[in-house]
Amino acid sequence: MTSVAVAGASGYAGGELLRYLAQHPHFDLSAACAAGRAGESVGSVHPQFAGTSWANLVLDETTVDVLGQADLVFLALPHGESAALAAQLPDSTMIVDLGADYRLTSAKAWDTFYGGEHAGSWTYGLPELPRAREHIAASTKVANPGCYPTAVALALAPLANAGAIEPVDIVVVAASGTSGAGRKASDALLATNIMGSMSAYKVGGLHQHTPEMEQSIAAAGGWDTSDVQLSFTPMLAPMPRGIVATCTARITNNVDVRSVLAETYADEQFVTLLPEGQWPHTGSVSGTNSAQLQVAFDEHAGRVIVVSLIDNLGKGAAGQAIQNANIMLGLDEGAGLDVIGIAP
Repeated sequence: MTSVAVAGASGYAGGELLRYLAQHPHFDLSAACAAGRAGESVGSVHPQFAGTSWANLVLDETTVDVLGQADLVFLALPHGESAALAAQLPDSTMIVDLGADYRLTSAKAWDTFYGGEHAGSWTYGLPELPRAREHIAASTKVANPGCYPTAVALALAPLANAGAIEPVDIVVVAASGTSGAGRKASDALLATNIMGSMSAYKVGGLHQHTPEMEQSIAAAGGWDTSDVQLSFTPMLAPMPRGIVATCTARITNNVDVRSVLAETYADEQFVTLLPEGQWPHTGSVSGTNSAQLQVAFDEHAGRVIVVSLIDNLGKGAAGQAIQNANIMLGLDEGAGLDVIGIAP
């Protein structure tokens, strides 16, 4: 058994990590750490654990001494908080960071969208990207991708890799469930403001995930990141979890884009290209590490449209973190993970 610890265990992503770890056949939880809720039980913070052996587990203070006892640590902390903690952990500790601290290769992009000192970059942990698995397997430090960038990269990276799309005029409109904003209370996330209503936010290239999307697509296409121009409009949907990303790009040649996606994901257990005419639903991937795609070609506009659906807490966060940890440790990639959603 591999001992693992979770920092940020009181958050939504942290709670999802605990859920996956509770059913994992090869991981043994050594500590679940929290900040303001340290000292409370897992069952009181995450009621879904009621009646289980984990319900009375007490959340620890987030300290290096506690986390450093584990073989592998998951950091599910707010953006900008992982680097300081990671730097204090033993060099031998394997880490999967669910925050943004080590995702971006560009210090300029980090400063523009996050601010503060750039901590550097770790291996980017999206296993389905070209050549990604071998790098993850050889790494002890992995940066877990963001939720929106995961959905977008799964949709467009294979087409970029095949030279089927242009790197400019890429447009993404994506809606996310409210858990994507984290657990901190805010007026914008009150039920009275969310129920029966949708809204756009951070419009006009302001969302912090934009450079991460451009970075992934550039890497897949063999382009410089500065050559990729992507317009991203995020939307808040009245649902607790899930992402619907509609991704469009100009076609460059006569490549059969459906065949490219079908061949790319033919042997992938977590990514499914649906049969023609069948469009994905968020409930189909809810509570899982799965992604579902559908593709169409707009002949009039000369654009491909790929609709990509994931659970923002699953494939967009905790599920992917477990998948990366499995690869890093040479385990079955799907160990402890769910693939069938809970719809309706």
